[in-house]
Amino acid sequence: MLKNLYALIVLSLVLLPSLLQAAPPRPIPEPPDLPVKSYILMDYESGKVLAEKNADMRVEPASITKLMTAYLVDKALTDGDIRLDDQVTISEKAWKMKGSKMFVEVGDKVTVENLIKGMIIQSGNDATVALAEYVAGSEDAFVGYMNHQARQLGMSNTQFRNSTGWPDKEHYSTARDIATLARAVIRDYPMTYKYYKEKEFTWNNIRQFNRNRLLWKDPSVDGLKTGHTDAAGYCLVASAKRDGMRLISVVLGAKSDKARTTNSQALLNYGFRFFEAPKLYEAGQALKTVRVWFGDKDRLALGVEEPVSVLIPKGRYKDLKAAIEINANIEAPIAKGKELGKLSVRLDDETVVTRPLVALQEVKDGGLVKKAMDSVKKLFE
Repeated sequence: MLKNLYALIVLSLVLLPSLLQAAPPRPIPEPPDLPVKSYILMDYESGKVLAEKNADMRVEPASITKLMTAYLVDKALTDGDIRLDDQVTISEKAWKMKGSKMFVEVGDKVTVENLIKGMIIQSGNDATVALAEYVAGSEDAFVGYMNHQARQLGMSNTQFRNSTGWPDKEHYSTARDIATLARAVIRDYPMTYKYYKEKEFTWNNIRQFNRNRLLWKDPSVDGLKTGHTDAAGYCLVASAKRDGMRLISVVLGAKSDKARTTNSQALLNYGFRFFEAPKLYEAGQALKTVRVWFGDKDRLALGVEEPVSVLIPKGRYKDLKAAIEINANIEAPIAKGKELGKLSVRLDDETVVTRPLVALQEVKDGGLVKKAMDSVKKLFE
C-alpha cells in the first residue's frame, strides 16, 4: 500500500536578487500582423508557439527544404555512414542543376564538408544533389528518406519531391512544420549547426555570401536558411539567442529579400521583448532528500537530470509556484537516475513545466542486518 502513496511538497523557487524587486507584469500586446503568407514564432526549448499566422497553410518551402537535406546528412555523419573528409564525385545531374549554385564541375571530387558549406551558405542546388546522391545512392531514394524523417519528427503537413526545394506543386510544407524541423536541426546536431552562421564561402574562386541578412543586422542571430521561388515568395527561417533564451522564427511568402529580413526581425524582437525563459534548476541539483529503507545509505537526494527553464511573460517570475510529488516508500536497491517523483511548476492555473525527479546517486542493498533493523524502524515511523 505504501508504495502507491505520494507525498506532496511545495517548493519555493529561489529568486535571484535582481528579480526580487521585479516591476509589475508588462502587458503583452497582440503579435505583429506581418504582410506575409504565413509565419510562426516558437520557443526553442519548450516548442511553445508565441505568435502565428496561417501556420498550417501549405506553401512551397523553396530552398528551406535544404534544412531537411542537411539534417539527414548530419544523421549520416553521426551514424558513421559518411565522413566530413570523404571525397564526393560530382555527377552530371548535380552539375546541371539550375538556380543557386556552388559552382562545382562534373567529375570534381569535393569533400562532404565543403559540399555542406556550399549547400548551407551558398544554397547551392548542385551541392545539395551531390550530397543526396552520396548519402542514398540517388536523389529519388534520398527523397524517400526525407519524407520518412518528416513523419518521425511530427511534420504532418509536409511532403518532399526533391532535395533542393525546386518548384513542384506536390512539394510543400507549413510554417509550423518548418519550425519543428529547425528545432530538430539545432537540438540533434549542435556540432554542425555552426555552419549556419557563416557569412560567406568561396569555391572555384567564386565568393558568395549567406543570403540570411540577419546575420549582419542582429548579432544574436546564428541561423538558419533562406528560400525563394516565384511561387513561394521570399522565405526565411531564423534563430536567435539572447540572455539564455533561443527563439525560432519562420516567415514565408514575403514580397522581397528586405521584407523577409525586416519581418523576421520584428518577430524575434517581439518574442524577446515580452517573454523570458529563466533557468529554475540546474542538472543534478538536489531538490529534496528522502528516507531510503533497506539500503547502504539512509538518505537519498532527488533532482532533475537536465536543467529546467520555463517560458513565461516578462515580469511573472515571482508568480511561479513549484511542487514535487515523491513516492512515500522508497526501498533499496535504487539505480542512479531512477524516477522516484515529479516536479511541476505552475503559473496561475496553468502547469508550465513538468519534469521527473530522479535519484542522484545509487543506493545498494544494505544486507540482512540492515534490512532487519529498518524493518523495526518502519514500525515506529
